[in-house]
Amino acid sequence: MNFQDEVVLVTGGSRGIGRAIAKMAAEAGGRVAVHYGRDKAAAETTLAALPGGPHEVVQAELADPDAVRGMVDGVSSRMGRLDVVVNNAGIWIEHKIADVDYKSWQTAWKDTLDVNLVGPANVCWAAAQQMIPQGRGRIVCVSSRGAFRGEPEGPAYGASKAGLNAMSQSLAKALGPHGISVYAVAPGFVETDMAIPFLEGPAGDAIRAQSPLGRVAKPAEVARAVLVLAERGSEFLTGTIVDVNGASYLRS
Repeated sequence: MNFQDEVVLVTGGSRGIGRAIAKMAAEAGGRVAVHYGRDKAAAETTLAALPGGPHEVVQAELADPDAVRGMVDGVSSRMGRLDVVVNNAGIWIEHKIADVDYKSWQTAWKDTLDVNLVGPANVCWAAAQQMIPQGRGRIVCVSSRGAFRGEPEGPAYGASKAGLNAMSQSLAKALGPHGISVYAVAPGFVETDMAIPFLEGPAGDAIRAQSPLGRVAKPAEVARAVLVLAERGSEFLTGTIVDVNGASYLRS
């Protein structure tokens, strides 16, 4: 992969998949902006592990539209341009419809959609304002297998990721004439902090058995798929949604 001197913004870059994406992009020559929401220490740990540079850490609450626009504009201004954006940040809130009260149900939906769908939509808008004058750019959204198979314990999560897929494909059509490609990657379970409670719980063995490989993905495997799409030369794959789930869920 080659991202030599390209500016790559990774949301949720402080840990897990985002950290793996940031590291791989930096190893390929990119200048990386590592976004975090609340865990500055984790973001700085990621920053310290990146070769090359200069790189930077940026903060923004994705549910805050003004903060999102300020983050994207700031990265472009300080680093000179914006070549690649990876919408990786996301949250999971359990809210089983038969178990939660109405207020908790509403809160789970609002908080999840604000971070997982509306936030990335605002990132895309702000990034497009920087990329359109350049006549080039690539945006990759990290979705989920849950967008296709359903998420009964967290339906807002599944819905947010389905929306992210639809948004990515809509923007691929809208931004293609401007030289901007948009893609999505849909992982299954990945060895991240978000998945640890599931993987180390009583359902862990069953989760690993969902894949014929007998395991879940490593963050670097998802990162590689993201950056293959984001690399120059993959433009004709725009609009693609790539499954990275070890054949644990196959869709037609």
